[in-house]
Parts: sequence; C-alpha cells; structure tokens
Amino acid sequence: MRLAARLRTVAIVSLLLVPTSGCLPKPSSGPPQAQTDIVNKGSDTMVNLALAWAEAYRQIEPSVGISVTGGGSGTGIAALINGTVDLANASRQIKPEEIEEAQANGVEPVEIVVARDAIAVIVHPANPVDQLTLAQISDIYSGAINNWLEVGGVDRPIVRLSRETNSGTHVYFLEEVLRLGQPDSQTLFASDTLLLPSSEGIAGEIAYNENAIGYDGLGYVTDEMKVVAVAEDPAGPFFLPSAETVDRGEYPIARDLYMYSPGRPTPQAQAYLDWILGPTGQDLVTSLGFVPLRAAP
Repeated sequence: MRLAARLRTVAIVSLLLVPTSGCLPKPSSGPPQAQTDIVNKGSDTMVNLALAWAEAYRQIEPSVGISVTGGGSGTGIAALINGTVDLANASRQIKPEEIEEAQANGVEPVEIVVARDAIAVIVHPANPVDQLTLAQISDIYSGAINNWLEVGGVDRPIVRLSRETNSGTHVYFLEEVLRLGQPDSQTLFASDTLLLPSSEGIAGEIAYNENAIGYDGLGYVTDEMKVVAVAEDPAGPFFLPSAETVDRGEYPIARDLYMYSPGRPTPQAQAYLDWILGPTGQDLVTSLGFVPLRAAP
C-alpha cells in the first residue's frame, strides 16, 4: 500500500529528571554514585512514551538521570542540529535540509527507529460518518469539502483541527494525507484550519464539538472520540488503526517513530537505546497504545 509502505500534542513541555523522589534508590552508606545525564527532547506525540521509558529505566540504572522535554519534533531536531541533546525524539523523519544544516554544524545525525504509530482520524462520537477515503480526508483538510453532508454525514459545517506546524505529526499528515504522498503536490491546509499545540487540545475539542474532525497518534485515542475507518480506494477495504492493521500493512496512515543521536550515541545513550529496543522497552510501547517494533504474537 502506498502510505503503509513508509512505516519505518498549550504543548507538553515538561522538563523532568525522572523518577520522582518516591522512586529514588535508598541512601547508601557508601560513596555516592556518579550521575550521568541523558538529555532527550522533541516530539509531543512521543513525550508520554519517552517519560515512561525514562522512569522505568531509572529503576534499573539509578545512576543514569534522563531529562525528558517535549516541544515538538522540530524542537527536538533543532536541538540535535545545535548539539544540545543526546537523543532527539521525532514523529517524522529528519529532512534532507536538516541533515545538511546539522552536518554544517559538525553534527552527523544517526537515526534509530524506536516504535511505530498509526495516525487516527477522529470525530465526535455523535458524528454518523464511520469511514473516509484518503482523498476525502485530503479534500476536507484542503477546503475542497466543507460540509459533512458531502461525505455522508449531516448538513453541518466541518471544523478542521490540526496540530501546529512544529509538530512532526502535522508535517507527516500534510505530506502523506493532504498531498497523498505526491512530492510535487503544493496542497495546503485550508486557511480556517484550527492549529492546536497538543494532542490533548485536539482531543478536548473533539469531545464537545460535533462538527469537528482531527487527527492524533493512536496512543492518544480515548473513549470520548470516534475513530474513522480509512481506505485508499473508495471501494475499500476500510481499516481502523490498530497494532494489528499496522503490522499487516493494512492501515494506510502509519509511520515510524524515531530517536536521533548527534553522531554515534554515547555509551550511556547506547545502553538506553538497547533497553528501549528490548522486550521491556517495547512492552511499554504497547501499554501506551503505540505499535511495538517486534511482530505481534
């Protein structure tokens, strides 16, 4: 499938040195252990997952302190380019021009795929629309379709919700849904699209606005929203986002989630990455609603 073949949320900006005091190791009578910091910044889609990873890892490696900051994929990649992070989180792939900028600054980005995600198209539970094609979603967000009646719903105006432009999810949705994966397309979001700084903002608007449509990472889907099935072709088949449909290459709006290191990871960062990619780290991916790298049993 064209898009599935490219598998590889005010913003949540919480600077935390994890874990909290309740999780710190008991004082020892011996000399204090050396503290090693891993600075991890970027994607708001990934921030809850990154915090969960950091908290769990501190339990087994109490000498390693990990600071986790959100702000968006663009923020994380900018910090990578500037050499101010050990690991940058991104829900989109780094762009060629960003690689060039990093290299000009003496930084050689190293890409690590750490999880996968499906972007869910969401509406209010009272909205009767159950399924949309990629072309219909593109037309809605570009402004070619402006009333729910045009896609099988009731006669009401469509309220378009999007993440803000610094979001990797915004960039991915623009390139792969609005522009349908066509690199020469110049299609843009309609000018009246509401740009919200967080996944929680989109979820909150969807929860009370029956006219709204939004998109969010699978890990942020709640019972207060309705997920729309998506197909590449009007004849179907239509698929809902899930770990299973992503693993099988069926759900068409799916992507990899990345960490980027400014060059070869430090030994501490490499050990952390190895743990993230191992069974415990990938179990946390599942528990937070994302898609683990290993095949589902």
